[in-house]
Amino acid sequence: MILVLLGFLLQSSGLFGQNPPFNILLKPLTIKDLPGIQSFAFGQHEGKWLILGGRIDGLHRKQPFAAFKETGENKLIYVVDPVAKKSWSAPLTSLPISIQEQLCSTNMEYFQHGDYLYFIGGYGFSATIGDHTTYSNLTAINVPATIDAVVHQKSINVFFRQITDTLFAVTGGHLGKINDTYYLVGGQKFLGRYNPMGPNHGPGFIQEYTNQIRKFNLTDDGSVMTINHLPGITDSTNLHRRDLNVVPQISPTGEEGLTAFSGVFQYEENLPFLNCVNIDSSGYETNNSFTQYYNQYHCANIPIYSRSKNEMHTLFFGGISQYYDDSDTLTQDNNVPFVRTIARVTRTADGKMAEYKLPIEMPALLGSDAVFIENEDLPKYSNGVIQLDKLANDTTLLGYIYGGIASTEENIFWINAGTQSEATNQIFKVYLTKGANSPIHRLNNQSTGSLKMTVSTYPIAKKIIVYYNLNYSSDVRISFYDVSSKKLEKKLFSKLSIGENSFEKKINNLDKGGTFIVTIETDQEKAIQKIRVIP
Repeated sequence: MILVLLGFLLQSSGLFGQNPPFNILLKPLTIKDLPGIQSFAFGQHEGKWLILGGRIDGLHRKQPFAAFKETGENKLIYVVDPVAKKSWSAPLTSLPISIQEQLCSTNMEYFQHGDYLYFIGGYGFSATIGDHTTYSNLTAINVPATIDAVVHQKSINVFFRQITDTLFAVTGGHLGKINDTYYLVGGQKFLGRYNPMGPNHGPGFIQEYTNQIRKFNLTDDGSVMTINHLPGITDSTNLHRRDLNVVPQISPTGEEGLTAFSGVFQYEENLPFLNCVNIDSSGYETNNSFTQYYNQYHCANIPIYSRSKNEMHTLFFGGISQYYDDSDTLTQDNNVPFVRTIARVTRTADGKMAEYKLPIEMPALLGSDAVFIENEDLPKYSNGVIQLDKLANDTTLLGYIYGGIASTEENIFWINAGTQSEATNQIFKVYLTKGANSPIHRLNNQSTGSLKMTVSTYPIAKKIIVYYNLNYSSDVRISFYDVSSKKLEKKLFSKLSIGENSFEKKINNLDKGGTFIVTIETDQEKAIQKIRVIP
């Protein structure tokens, strides 16, 4: 079932938004013999990349016997030089088994501090236990030394160290850092074989979301690592997220922090979150005044900050999302397809956030579980956020997007036989361009509107339910039309209270599909959505 929503708030600042602060240009780059990898970890040193873990196949299959097969694991270490267009590889087989197994995992959390890449958790097949597991390890990797060893075919053994800690058994989360403290945001512990039918079907599995932001300090003298766990933050509603984008930020006060964007799954239904969580050294805050419709699963992303305007921009490239645009129409697909969308979320000096669609898209259904590897020579804050005001040139190389999943169709999960997608070796050079004649970024008005109208359809029950929010007491007029603009119903509700509201409409033959238009009008706002129901 697909819902196509044509929505806009008539009183808002206009369909096309303001002049953009910059634009983005993608240029493909090909490196011979470079493998396709998705959901991996990376570090870099002096222009060379170190690639570890991840998978060399595409989207995981739905059958337990075929999902996350060991044959799809990346069992090599790769070094990539994007300037010389060269790559090198080395096997993991000389390392201890516990390190080998973890470094073959997928959806791990990682962070590079100085010369060391810290590799946490990850999900994969363990021959030691004879089953799939989430690893409870932290592995430290000397990035410069390992790169040099791989390039010159020397031993890598002494450059890897590992400790075990049950709090590191996390996959699908994100490891970030604020000042001297590490933040392990979201994710889950998954034990056993994946099965979309649930934990009690087939071989069964254990799935435990962390529902947390886990905080710790790490002391590392190059030989011994010491972990000091700090009190974490638990929120079983707002932190029940995995496969999300957690991106470094600069707050309106100039403080460094993180924002957890979207992710899955909501408690009420298996759909992405539409809000975000802002995290700083003093705690966290869920932002329900902003709605993110694009790029809801993990994808390549770039944080950019303008100090002169106190604006924080976060770019997202393709991936998987419940929403996308079709001929400038916001389209809702509850199958959550692969998308081409490139979007930015901007936080202005007053703390408000809004979403914009860029005038370019990914050239194919790319971006899911890809990474952005920044240009090391860029001016950046200590947390990696790019300093926009210090980019002096009209065109600046920001870095590279590498890897991820390439899909042949938008929705492949239920038909996936292993050939509908693949891990791509595609690289894109990402340039930031400036200029007075830059194409406009289209504001997604629904991202800032207070009505936040959403629609659920139930074809078998022949009903549509419209959900909306009121920030003020108001009369509310709700109208239903068919595709020919024939009015099906109009209701007036007097002085509805502040908060969440809903309206249910019975529609005969809804099980056969159809197209409808819903209008909500209050004393201050008007929202219109076009709903196409496909049985």
